Amino acid sequence: MTQSGLHPADLEPSWVGERTYVTRRRLTLIDAPVLLSLMVCLLTLIPSHLILPGMTDLGRPALIVATLMWFWWMTARLNSRLVLTGPQPMRWAVLGFLLSMLLSYAIGFLRGLTTMEANSADRWMLTAAAISGVILLTADGMPNWQRLDGVLRVFVYCCAFVAVVGLLQAFLYFDLTQYMRVPGLEMKGWIVGLEIRGGGVRVPSTTFHYIEFSLMMAMSLPFAIHFTRFSETSRQRQLFGFLALLIAAAIPATMSRTGFVALALVLLVLMPVWGWRLRYNMMALGVAMFAGLAVVKPSIVTTISDMFLGASTDPSITSRTDRYEMVGYYFSQRPWFGRGTGTWVSPQYQYLDNQWLAFALTNGVVGVAVLAALHITAIIVALQARKRSTSERDRHLCTVLVAVQVVAIAAGFTFDSLSFSTYATAMSLLVGMCGAVWRLSHPALMVRTSTPRWFGA
Repeated sequence: MTQSGLHPADLEPSWVGERTYVTRRRLTLIDAPVLLSLMVCLLTLIPSHLILPGMTDLGRPALIVATLMWFWWMTARLNSRLVLTGPQPMRWAVLGFLLSMLLSYAIGFLRGLTTMEANSADRWMLTAAAISGVILLTADGMPNWQRLDGVLRVFVYCCAFVAVVGLLQAFLYFDLTQYMRVPGLEMKGWIVGLEIRGGGVRVPSTTFHYIEFSLMMAMSLPFAIHFTRFSETSRQRQLFGFLALLIAAAIPATMSRTGFVALALVLLVLMPVWGWRLRYNMMALGVAMFAGLAVVKPSIVTTISDMFLGASTDPSITSRTDRYEMVGYYFSQRPWFGRGTGTWVSPQYQYLDNQWLAFALTNGVVGVAVLAALHITAIIVALQARKRSTSERDRHLCTVLVAVQVVAIAAGFTFDSLSFSTYATAMSLLVGMCGAVWRLSHPALMVRTSTPRWFGA
């Protein structure tokens, strides 16, 4: 980084044609980073049960913005004067994901669906459009490194707010979200309230579920650590260090086994790239926080220990494994493309609490393969960006993005991850970030820009 805080690549001109260059620092009122930042704020600051009147859960303001992103990106691709320059591997991964969803959607209707299944299938296709729109606009729409950092900072700020709400719920036994009303929005369905678990209480904060809350914290923590290390001023580093402590403290408040596993995976990926001093500091801080928790609420520590030591007899785990035989029975009937996108309606059938198994039933082997390919492609392009990067800051950011994708793959085994819109939308943003760092670190000037072709006309 330079003393001005700008990435060196942001200061170089972007080549868009023969003897034609444009600046990477062009200013616009509304562009992809602005819309993505707005979506993150709507996604995290507004409780997940608040929607536009007369709509389903897809009526969350953040999901409406995400769906509009799909149409914005499609418009930019179909208009020859707006087509973005350069290749993008994430486009092919998203194309495979959408084609698989659409093919299984058609197969489901050919099989014949009940009204409930048909409505669920339509909902899943709209969800796929929202997820794809966020990924594509993030991957292709970031004009420079500075704007990419800006969106990630907004993500950390908002997740810190979610952490504060969760901590207040956990220590005051008070659900603040019941009073977080937004004019023009109405409550949809039932709300997951506070739940006693052992010696503690599980809290969802502004998300829909405890597991979803824990994963949001585990995903945002490495970015908070990143900005704690690499922010330009000491004041900013101290601010993000404080936010990292808040986010880390919120993970035990969820009383979720998934959150601790996700945190362990993040540390497993990041520790090899940290120096020994940082490793010791992080381990010492972790021990101190755990000891402080044991003093303030010793019953929580006992409950957390029992969650792992007694996992073999835990009903939340045994109930999942007991369903394997049932899943195998339905999977064997339609193994390749499944019974139809979104046609396994959990409340009416059975909760699987496993996104990979749910995708195997509804989209078959092909669907599981393309969903895995989406995350694997994100990991590969982030690793390629890391290899190209020359600064420690960029390499660390790419490693953080890889760690989050590892968490996403593991999270699919613990709950129906894509059914929870806060997590699914945030994960789409971070998948798109992998494509963005791949493009911004590309050696070709033509690829490193997101400038539309008409600038070079």
